[in-house]
Amino acid sequence: MAAEPGLGVVVGGGGLGLALVRAMRADPAYGRVILIARRVVEAPGAEVLIADVLDEAALDRAAETVAAAGPPTRVIVASGVLHGRGVQPEKAMRALSADALTEVLRVNAVGPALVARRLLPLMPRDRASAFAALSARVGSISDNRLGGWHGYRASKAALNMLIRTLAIEHRRTHPLGVCVALHPGTVDTPLSAPFQRGVAAERLFSPDKAASALMGVLDALPPEATGGFYAWDGAEIPW
Repeated sequence: MAAEPGLGVVVGGGGLGLALVRAMRADPAYGRVILIARRVVEAPGAEVLIADVLDEAALDRAAETVAAAGPPTRVIVASGVLHGRGVQPEKAMRALSADALTEVLRVNAVGPALVARRLLPLMPRDRASAFAALSARVGSISDNRLGGWHGYRASKAALNMLIRTLAIEHRRTHPLGVCVALHPGTVDTPLSAPFQRGVAAERLFSPDKAASALMGVLDALPPEATGGFYAWDGAEIPW
């Protein structure tokens, strides 16, 4: 007998987050989809909850709504920052700024951890589930051969460690669940727009293509894969 459709949750209302919502809405495995975003966005077919990943009171309210909807079988945190007001990838150490470093670490590492604290315990204990946070290959310490992008690299490395640690704890109570970090590749969104020069056309993914790939990766991961770091094509990325 087929399992009842599950509950999907996406955190982050950017281009990739909205594409993940569309992918879940098109997948019969999900009967209901909730999007948690920091502002009102159009997400047809999904319930939109307003909460910033750094606003703990708002996250508490969002988690209460998710809990009332039932155990989420898939949660993907797609929030993050690469550039913006006062934040730009550093080309050299002379560009390092305490304020920018703190902001990037807060949004890219602290925020997903606060989400995980609230949503991981809600996931089912008796069926397969997946919690994922979008990381980046540049967060791999062993793969870092070019330097630069100090804050973004550090924030994603911190996120990777948090995911690994959360996965160990999560597995004790949710043996069928996975908790992983995912690298979506270079996705054609405003986040990557200033840095797409030199990216081969076949390596620049539309949001929908990236979302489909990530969903496929999560579908294929067994419980033993929990705590890992995986690329859009399913390949494991070294720490």
